[in-house]
Amino acid sequence: MNRTLPMPVAHALSAFIIGLGLFAAVTPSPLYQAYSTAWQFSPLTLTVVYATYAVGVLATLLLAGSISDRVGRRPVLLVALAGLMASTVLFVFASSVTSLFVARALQGLATGAAISAAGAALLDLHPRRDPASAGLSNAVASSAGIALGVLIASVLVQFGWLPLALPYLVQLALLLIAFAGVIWMPEPVTRERGIRWRVQTPRVPATVRGPFLLAALTVISSWSLGGLFFSLGPALGAALLDSSSAVLSGLGIVALAASATLSQLVLRRTATWLGALVGSAALAVGVTLIVVATAADSGAIFLVGSVVSGVGFGIGFLSGLRALVGAIPAEHRASVMSAYYTVAYLALSLPAVLAGLSVGPVGLERTFEVFGAVVVLVALATVVVAWRARPVPMALTGAMTET
Repeated sequence: MNRTLPMPVAHALSAFIIGLGLFAAVTPSPLYQAYSTAWQFSPLTLTVVYATYAVGVLATLLLAGSISDRVGRRPVLLVALAGLMASTVLFVFASSVTSLFVARALQGLATGAAISAAGAALLDLHPRRDPASAGLSNAVASSAGIALGVLIASVLVQFGWLPLALPYLVQLALLLIAFAGVIWMPEPVTRERGIRWRVQTPRVPATVRGPFLLAALTVISSWSLGGLFFSLGPALGAALLDSSSAVLSGLGIVALAASATLSQLVLRRTATWLGALVGSAALAVGVTLIVVATAADSGAIFLVGSVVSGVGFGIGFLSGLRALVGAIPAEHRASVMSAYYTVAYLALSLPAVLAGLSVGPVGLERTFEVFGAVVVLVALATVVVAWRARPVPMALTGAMTET
Protein backbone atom coordinates (compact mmCIF):
# COMPACT_ATOMS: atom_id res chain seq x y z
CA MET A 1 0.00 0.00 0.00
CA ASN A 2 1.26 3.46 -0.90
CA ARG A 3 1.28 5.37 2.39
CA THR A 4 1.66 9.14 2.59
CA LEU A 5 1.65 11.63 5.42
CA PRO A 6 -1.67 13.26 6.37
CA MET A 7 -2.01 16.77 4.97
CA PRO A 8 -1.61 18.57 8.35
CA VAL A 9 1.59 16.63 9.04
CA ALA A 10 2.93 17.32 5.53
CA HIS A 11 2.15 21.02 5.98
CA ALA A 12 4.01 21.04 9.30
CA LEU A 13 6.93 19.24 7.64
CA SER A 14 7.16 21.97 4.98
CA ALA A 15 7.32 24.61 7.71
CA PHE A 16 9.92 22.54 9.55
CA ILE A 17 12.11 22.47 6.42
CA ILE A 18 11.93 26.26 6.07
CA GLY A 19 12.88 26.67 9.73
CA LEU A 20 15.65 24.11 9.31
CA GLY A 21 17.05 26.04 6.35
CA LEU A 22 17.37 29.17 8.52
CA PHE A 23 18.62 27.05 11.44
CA ALA A 24 21.44 25.72 9.26
CA ALA A 25 22.21 29.19 7.90
CA VAL A 26 22.94 30.66 11.34
CA THR A 27 24.53 27.63 13.03
CA PRO A 28 28.08 28.66 11.96
CA SER A 29 27.70 32.21 13.39
CA PRO A 30 28.67 31.36 17.01
CA LEU A 31 31.56 29.26 15.70
CA TYR A 32 33.24 31.90 13.55
CA GLN A 33 35.31 33.26 16.44
CA ALA A 34 36.68 29.79 17.13
CA TYR A 35 37.38 29.25 13.43
CA SER A 36 39.23 32.58 13.13
CA THR A 37 41.34 31.80 16.21
CA ALA A 38 42.19 28.29 15.03
CA TRP A 39 42.98 29.20 11.43
CA GLN A 40 44.07 32.83 11.84
CA PHE A 41 41.82 34.49 9.27
CA SER A 42 40.65 38.10 9.20
CA PRO A 43 37.15 39.64 9.38
CA LEU A 44 37.40 40.14 5.61
CA THR A 45 37.77 36.37 5.13
CA LEU A 46 34.74 35.83 7.34
CA THR A 47 32.77 38.24 5.18
CA VAL A 48 33.76 36.40 2.00
CA VAL A 49 32.74 33.06 3.55
CA TYR A 50 29.34 34.56 4.36
CA ALA A 51 29.07 35.99 0.84
CA THR A 52 29.79 32.55 -0.62
CA TYR A 53 26.70 31.17 1.11
CA ALA A 54 24.55 34.07 -0.08
CA VAL A 55 25.74 33.71 -3.67
CA GLY A 56 24.85 30.01 -3.59
CA VAL A 57 21.32 30.71 -2.35
CA LEU A 58 20.74 33.44 -4.91
CA ALA A 59 22.14 31.37 -7.77
CA THR A 60 19.66 28.56 -7.09
CA LEU A 61 16.73 30.92 -6.59
CA LEU A 62 17.44 32.84 -9.79
CA LEU A 63 18.24 29.90 -12.03
CA ALA A 64 16.14 27.04 -10.67
CA GLY A 65 13.87 28.42 -7.98
CA SER A 66 10.66 27.73 -9.90
CA ILE A 67 11.57 24.21 -11.02
CA SER A 68 9.32 22.56 -8.41
CA ASP A 69 6.32 24.06 -10.25
CA ARG A 70 7.19 21.69 -13.10
CA VAL A 71 8.91 18.62 -11.61
CA GLY A 72 7.13 18.53 -8.25
CA ARG A 73 7.91 19.56 -4.68
CA ARG A 74 9.17 16.20 -3.38
CA PRO A 75 12.03 15.62 -5.87
CA VAL A 76 13.37 19.13 -5.32
CA LEU A 77 13.13 18.84 -1.55
CA LEU A 78 14.87 15.46 -1.52
CA VAL A 79 17.78 16.75 -3.59
CA ALA A 80 18.00 19.95 -1.53
CA LEU A 81 18.00 18.11 1.80
CA ALA A 82 20.64 15.70 0.51
CA GLY A 83 22.77 18.73 -0.39
CA LEU A 84 22.26 20.22 3.07
CA MET A 85 23.30 16.94 4.68
CA ALA A 86 26.42 16.79 2.53
CA SER A 87 27.37 20.36 3.45
CA THR A 88 26.81 19.57 7.14
CA VAL A 89 29.20 16.62 6.92
CA LEU A 90 31.77 18.95 5.32
CA PHE A 91 31.39 21.34 8.28
CA VAL A 92 31.95 18.48 10.73
CA PHE A 93 35.26 17.57 9.12
CA ALA A 94 36.34 21.12 8.18
CA SER A 95 40.05 21.61 8.72
CA SER A 96 40.78 24.88 6.89
CA VAL A 97 39.25 28.04 5.48
CA THR A 98 38.91 26.26 2.13
CA SER A 99 36.68 23.67 3.80
CA LEU A 100 34.43 26.45 5.06
CA PHE A 101 34.14 27.96 1.59
CA VAL A 102 33.15 24.63 0.02
CA ALA A 103 30.69 23.75 2.79
CA ARG A 104 29.11 27.20 2.80
CA ALA A 105 28.75 27.27 -1.02
CA LEU A 106 27.05 23.86 -1.11
CA GLN A 107 24.83 24.86 1.80
CA GLY A 108 23.75 27.99 -0.06
CA LEU A 109 22.88 26.12 -3.25
CA ALA A 110 20.83 23.54 -1.34
CA THR A 111 19.09 26.12 0.84
CA GLY A 112 17.85 28.07 -2.17
CA ALA A 113 16.15 24.98 -3.56
CA ALA A 114 14.76 23.90 -0.19
CA ILE A 115 13.11 27.17 0.85
CA SER A 116 11.51 27.87 -2.54
CA ALA A 117 9.97 24.40 -2.83
CA ALA A 118 8.96 24.23 0.84
CA GLY A 119 7.50 27.74 0.73
CA ALA A 120 5.32 26.77 -2.23
CA ALA A 121 4.35 23.45 -0.59
CA LEU A 122 3.11 25.23 2.54
CA LEU A 123 -0.01 26.45 0.78
CA ASP A 124 -0.32 23.38 -1.47
CA LEU A 125 -0.47 21.10 1.57
CA HIS A 126 -2.52 23.24 3.92
CA PRO A 127 -5.70 21.28 4.77
CA ARG A 128 -7.89 24.34 4.05
CA ARG A 129 -5.61 26.07 1.50
CA ASP A 130 -5.67 29.06 3.85
CA PRO A 131 -3.12 31.72 2.72
CA ALA A 132 -3.13 33.46 6.12
CA SER A 133 -2.28 30.26 7.98
CA ALA A 134 0.35 29.31 5.41
CA GLY A 135 1.96 32.74 5.70
CA LEU A 136 1.95 32.46 9.51
CA SER A 137 3.60 29.02 9.34
CA ASN A 138 6.29 30.37 7.00
CA ALA A 139 7.06 33.43 9.10
CA VAL A 140 7.05 31.65 12.47
CA ALA A 141 9.21 28.82 11.12
CA SER A 142 11.76 31.32 9.75
CA SER A 143 12.03 33.32 12.98
CA ALA A 144 12.03 30.24 15.22
CA GLY A 145 14.70 28.60 13.05
CA ILE A 146 16.97 31.62 13.48
CA ALA A 147 16.45 31.80 17.25
CA LEU A 148 16.94 28.09 17.85
CA GLY A 149 19.90 27.84 15.47
CA VAL A 150 21.88 30.54 17.25
CA LEU A 151 20.80 29.49 20.76
CA ILE A 152 21.52 25.77 20.34
CA ALA A 153 24.83 26.35 18.55
CA SER A 154 25.93 28.91 21.17
CA VAL A 155 25.09 26.59 24.08
CA LEU A 156 26.84 23.62 22.45
CA VAL A 157 29.93 25.72 21.66
CA GLN A 158 30.06 27.07 25.21
CA PHE A 159 29.37 23.87 27.13
CA GLY A 160 29.48 21.00 24.69
CA TRP A 161 31.97 18.32 23.84
CA LEU A 162 33.65 18.82 20.43
CA PRO A 163 32.30 22.39 20.03
CA LEU A 164 33.22 22.64 16.32
CA ALA A 165 31.40 19.42 15.46
CA LEU A 166 28.51 18.90 17.89
CA PRO A 167 26.24 21.71 16.54
CA TYR A 168 26.50 20.21 13.07
CA LEU A 169 25.77 16.69 14.32
CA VAL A 170 22.55 17.98 15.88
CA GLN A 171 21.76 19.73 12.58
CA LEU A 172 22.48 16.53 10.64
CA ALA A 173 20.03 14.56 12.82
CA LEU A 174 17.29 17.11 12.13
CA LEU A 175 18.00 16.99 8.40
CA LEU A 176 17.74 13.19 8.40
CA ILE A 177 14.31 13.46 10.05
CA ALA A 178 13.19 15.97 7.41
CA PHE A 179 14.53 13.79 4.57
CA ALA A 180 12.66 10.75 5.87
CA GLY A 181 9.48 12.81 6.14
CA VAL A 182 9.70 14.07 2.56
CA ILE A 183 9.90 10.48 1.29
CA TRP A 184 6.35 10.00 2.65
CA MET A 185 5.10 13.47 1.74
CA PRO A 186 2.15 13.66 -0.71
CA GLU A 187 3.05 15.30 -4.02
CA PRO A 188 0.72 18.26 -4.70
CA VAL A 189 2.09 19.08 -8.18
CA THR A 190 1.31 17.19 -11.38
CA ARG A 191 4.63 16.67 -13.11
CA GLU A 192 4.90 17.88 -16.70
CA ARG A 193 5.46 15.18 -19.32
CA GLY A 194 8.52 15.24 -21.49
CA ILE A 195 10.08 17.90 -19.28
CA ARG A 196 13.46 19.26 -20.31
CA TRP A 197 15.84 21.17 -18.13
CA ARG A 198 15.94 24.87 -18.83
CA VAL A 199 16.92 27.91 -16.86
CA GLN A 200 13.79 29.75 -15.74
CA THR A 201 14.22 32.89 -13.69
CA PRO A 202 11.56 33.85 -11.11
CA ARG A 203 8.65 35.92 -12.43
CA VAL A 204 6.02 37.99 -10.64
CA PRO A 205 2.67 38.18 -12.51
CA ALA A 206 1.14 41.65 -12.86
CA THR A 207 -1.75 40.74 -10.53
CA VAL A 208 0.68 40.08 -7.67
CA ARG A 209 2.97 43.11 -8.02
CA GLY A 210 1.18 45.31 -5.47
CA PRO A 211 1.34 42.75 -2.63
CA PHE A 212 4.83 41.79 -3.79
CA LEU A 213 6.08 45.38 -3.36
CA LEU A 214 4.81 45.56 0.23
CA ALA A 215 6.20 42.10 1.04
CA ALA A 216 9.54 42.99 -0.55
CA LEU A 217 9.90 46.19 1.48
CA THR A 218 9.04 44.46 4.76
CA VAL A 219 11.54 41.68 4.12
CA ILE A 220 14.25 44.12 2.99
CA SER A 221 14.05 46.14 6.20
CA SER A 222 13.78 43.12 8.50
CA TRP A 223 16.22 40.71 6.86
CA SER A 224 18.86 43.38 6.26
CA LEU A 225 18.94 43.88 10.02
CA GLY A 226 19.08 40.11 10.38
CA GLY A 227 22.08 39.98 8.05
CA LEU A 228 23.93 42.54 10.15
CA PHE A 229 23.18 40.56 13.31
CA PHE A 230 24.21 37.19 11.84
CA SER A 231 27.59 38.49 10.63
CA LEU A 232 28.53 41.13 13.21
CA GLY A 233 25.98 40.65 16.00
CA PRO A 234 28.10 38.24 18.09
CA ALA A 235 31.07 40.64 17.98
CA LEU A 236 28.86 43.61 18.90
CA GLY A 237 27.17 41.62 21.67
CA ALA A 238 30.54 40.58 23.10
CA ALA A 239 31.72 44.20 23.08
CA LEU A 240 28.57 45.78 24.58
CA LEU A 241 27.94 43.00 27.12
CA ASP A 242 31.67 42.80 27.93
CA SER A 243 31.78 39.01 27.69
CA SER A 244 33.60 36.37 25.70
CA SER A 245 30.84 33.82 26.30
CA ALA A 246 29.36 32.43 23.09
CA VAL A 247 25.92 32.36 24.72
CA LEU A 248 26.02 36.02 25.81
CA SER A 249 27.58 37.12 22.51
CA GLY A 250 24.66 35.62 20.59
CA LEU A 251 22.04 36.95 23.02
CA GLY A 252 21.12 39.87 20.75
CA ILE A 253 20.31 37.53 17.85
CA VAL A 254 18.28 35.24 20.11
CA ALA A 255 16.37 38.21 21.58
CA LEU A 256 15.63 39.53 18.07
CA ALA A 257 14.43 36.21 16.67
CA ALA A 258 12.54 35.07 19.79
CA SER A 259 10.58 38.32 20.12
CA ALA A 260 9.86 38.13 16.38
CA THR A 261 8.38 34.64 16.79
CA LEU A 262 6.26 35.63 19.79
CA SER A 263 4.94 38.78 18.10
CA GLN A 264 3.89 36.73 15.08
CA LEU A 265 1.92 34.31 17.23
CA VAL A 266 0.27 37.02 19.35
CA LEU A 267 -0.49 39.51 16.55
CA ARG A 268 -1.20 37.05 13.74
CA ARG A 269 -4.75 38.32 13.17
CA THR A 270 -3.69 41.93 12.57
CA ALA A 271 -4.73 43.33 9.16
CA THR A 272 -1.82 42.94 6.77
CA TRP A 273 -1.45 46.65 5.93
CA LEU A 274 -1.64 47.61 9.62
CA GLY A 275 0.81 44.91 10.64
CA ALA A 276 3.28 46.04 7.98
CA LEU A 277 2.89 49.67 9.11
CA VAL A 278 3.18 49.06 12.86
CA GLY A 279 5.91 46.45 12.43
CA SER A 280 8.04 48.71 10.26
CA ALA A 281 7.61 51.60 12.72
CA ALA A 282 8.63 49.36 15.63
CA LEU A 283 11.61 48.12 13.62
CA ALA A 284 12.73 51.72 13.03
CA VAL A 285 12.47 52.47 16.77
CA GLY A 286 14.32 49.29 17.74
CA VAL A 287 17.18 49.84 15.32
CA THR A 288 17.50 53.44 16.53
CA LEU A 289 17.90 52.08 20.07
CA ILE A 290 20.62 49.69 18.87
CA VAL A 291 22.45 52.59 17.22
CA VAL A 292 22.16 54.57 20.47
CA ALA A 293 23.48 51.55 22.36
CA THR A 294 26.58 51.35 20.19
CA ALA A 295 27.27 55.05 20.71
CA ALA A 296 26.64 54.85 24.48
CA ASP A 297 28.38 51.48 24.90
CA SER A 298 25.27 50.16 26.68
CA GLY A 299 24.48 46.45 26.77
CA ALA A 300 21.08 47.08 28.37
CA ILE A 301 19.92 49.43 25.59
CA PHE A 302 21.28 46.98 23.03
CA LEU A 303 19.10 44.16 24.39
CA VAL A 304 16.02 46.40 24.63
CA GLY A 305 16.61 47.54 21.05
CA SER A 306 16.99 43.91 19.94
CA VAL A 307 13.64 42.97 21.49
CA VAL A 308 11.80 45.99 20.03
CA SER A 309 13.41 45.35 16.63
CA GLY A 310 12.36 41.72 16.88
CA VAL A 311 8.73 42.65 17.49
CA GLY A 312 8.84 44.92 14.43
CA PHE A 313 10.71 42.28 12.43
CA GLY A 314 8.14 39.62 13.30
CA ILE A 315 4.86 41.41 12.65
CA GLY A 316 6.16 43.33 9.61
CA PHE A 317 7.65 40.25 7.96
CA LEU A 318 4.53 38.19 8.68
CA SER A 319 2.11 40.83 7.39
CA GLY A 320 3.94 41.36 4.12
CA LEU A 321 4.25 37.63 3.55
CA ARG A 322 0.56 36.99 4.33
CA ALA A 323 -0.51 39.63 1.83
CA LEU A 324 1.70 38.06 -0.83
CA VAL A 325 0.83 34.39 -0.26
CA GLY A 326 -2.89 35.12 -0.51
CA ALA A 327 -2.46 36.75 -3.93
CA ILE A 328 -0.28 34.16 -5.73
CA PRO A 329 -1.96 32.04 -8.45
CA ALA A 330 -1.41 28.30 -7.85
CA GLU A 331 0.60 27.81 -11.06
CA HIS A 332 3.11 30.51 -10.09
CA ARG A 333 3.68 29.69 -6.41
CA ALA A 334 7.28 28.47 -6.62
CA SER A 335 8.24 31.20 -9.10
CA VAL A 336 6.85 34.06 -6.99
CA MET A 337 8.23 32.60 -3.76
CA SER A 338 11.62 32.30 -5.46
CA ALA A 339 11.44 35.97 -6.43
CA TYR A 340 10.45 36.84 -2.86
CA TYR A 341 13.30 34.85 -1.34
CA THR A 342 15.70 36.35 -3.88
CA VAL A 343 14.84 39.79 -2.50
CA ALA A 344 15.06 38.42 1.05
CA TYR A 345 18.51 36.89 0.60
CA LEU A 346 19.83 39.95 -1.19
CA ALA A 347 18.68 41.93 1.85
CA LEU A 348 20.26 39.35 4.14
CA SER A 349 23.59 39.21 2.32
CA LEU A 350 24.48 42.57 0.79
CA PRO A 351 24.38 44.64 4.02
CA ALA A 352 26.28 41.89 5.86
CA VAL A 353 29.00 41.77 3.20
CA LEU A 354 29.31 45.55 2.94
CA ALA A 355 29.31 45.89 6.72
CA GLY A 356 32.03 43.25 6.98
CA LEU A 357 34.14 45.20 4.51
CA SER A 358 33.57 48.39 6.51
CA VAL A 359 34.51 47.05 9.94
CA GLY A 360 38.25 47.26 9.29
CA PRO A 361 38.39 50.89 8.06
CA VAL A 362 35.73 52.47 10.31
CA GLY A 363 35.24 50.09 13.25
CA LEU A 364 32.40 47.89 14.50
CA GLU A 365 30.37 50.58 16.27
CA ARG A 366 30.46 53.08 13.40
CA THR A 367 29.52 50.33 10.93
CA PHE A 368 26.41 49.46 12.94
CA GLU A 369 25.48 53.13 13.21
CA VAL A 370 25.71 53.74 9.44
CA PHE A 371 23.95 50.57 8.32
CA GLY A 372 21.40 50.87 11.11
CA ALA A 373 20.48 54.31 9.79
CA VAL A 374 19.88 52.79 6.34
CA VAL A 375 17.60 50.12 7.83
CA VAL A 376 15.62 52.84 9.62
CA LEU A 377 15.11 54.74 6.36
CA VAL A 378 13.87 51.61 4.55
CA ALA A 379 11.52 50.82 7.45
CA LEU A 380 10.08 54.34 7.35
CA ALA A 381 9.57 54.05 3.58
CA THR A 382 7.69 50.80 4.24
CA VAL A 383 5.42 52.64 6.69
CA VAL A 384 4.41 55.00 3.87
CA VAL A 385 3.74 52.16 1.39
CA ALA A 386 1.73 50.23 4.00
CA TRP A 387 -0.40 53.29 4.75
CA ARG A 388 -1.15 53.72 1.05
CA ALA A 389 -2.12 50.03 0.84
CA ARG A 390 -4.83 50.37 3.50
CA PRO A 391 -8.38 49.62 2.33
CA VAL A 392 -10.40 52.71 1.39
CA PRO A 393 -14.01 52.74 2.71
CA MET A 394 -16.61 52.30 -0.06
CA ALA A 395 -18.46 55.49 0.91
CA LEU A 396 -15.28 57.51 0.58
CA THR A 397 -14.48 55.86 -2.75
CA GLY A 398 -17.93 56.77 -4.09
CA ALA A 399 -17.62 60.36 -2.92
CA MET A 400 -14.23 60.69 -4.62
CA THR A 401 -15.67 59.30 -7.84
CA GLU A 402 -18.58 61.73 -7.84
CA THR A 403 -16.22 64.61 -7.23
